Amino acid sequence: MRDWYLIVFYSLMLNKLKAQSSTASGNLNCMVAVGLFSFGFPAANSLLETWGIISLITLRNLLGLIFLVGIMALTLGAASLSQLPWRKGFWIGFFGFGIGSMLLLLSQSMTNAVTAALAAATMPICAVALEVALDGKRLTLRFLIGVALVVLGGLTASGIQFGDFQFGLGFLIGLCASSLFAWGSRATVKGFPELTPLARTTVTTLGMTGFCAFVFFGALIFKMPGTSIPTLTDNDLILLLIYAWCALGLSQWIWIRGVGQVGIGVASFHLNAAPFYVMLIMLVFGYGWSWLQAIGACILAVGVIMAQSQPNRNSAAKSTHSP
Repeated sequence: MRDWYLIVFYSLMLNKLKAQSSTASGNLNCMVAVGLFSFGFPAANSLLETWGIISLITLRNLLGLIFLVGIMALTLGAASLSQLPWRKGFWIGFFGFGIGSMLLLLSQSMTNAVTAALAAATMPICAVALEVALDGKRLTLRFLIGVALVVLGGLTASGIQFGDFQFGLGFLIGLCASSLFAWGSRATVKGFPELTPLARTTVTTLGMTGFCAFVFFGALIFKMPGTSIPTLTDNDLILLLIYAWCALGLSQWIWIRGVGQVGIGVASFHLNAAPFYVMLIMLVFGYGWSWLQAIGACILAVGVIMAQSQPNRNSAAKSTHSP
């Protein structure tokens, strides 16, 4: 009988250690994914001096898709590609990441960069709402305080001046974009439990690329702005590969892996640290250090830790039974 209790005890301890290891690995994956994603901002800023925004995003997605398909073919073999659920993945990527990215651009065009950034910073709230509605997640006061700190830290790190905020249809469209991003990430993980993170990312990137290609050709037909394609230079090629392979292909792959480990709610918290990572990247190019962004990142980190920490059950039990 004593041996049976010991087996149960050690099994419970082993499961707890595995859960803690998975949580730590998931958070690390999300941090790396957002760090790689942040390289896309300075690359895009330079490219947009000559490229149209629709043509740039479409080419970025196409190059990212080629990169992911190439990795899958090398690691799993070309025959494995035909066995993937391309149709289902296409529609998740089409609505979640394709429409989501375009709606965020539409939000910024209707308002300003501050309003669009504020809408993007609310993604943790959208992600948690999805988990509550679809996964039955129970919220605790500690978790809600963590969410509030994450949003506050993200806004602080972004350096948003609330005097420039414009509430209206443009902001609501931005909220829809954040919700679609959150839904797309969750659906990618939940919809393909049998696939690897690389396969999940590849099939949904096809849908994102398909939507942007549809918009690009529509813009060409109706002679809309944003479709200019300049002569490709060596510098453009390097920046495009950074933007597509690093900030999309690798980043999205690692991001989906992190979402699978910690859930879309906690994973989305890390996205609000992107402005801080961008600042660190720009330091290499001679730009200055921002204490405001550093403080925002610290507030966000406290929120991430608090949202995932569990109250001490033993102390809670003592306080419950104390006279």
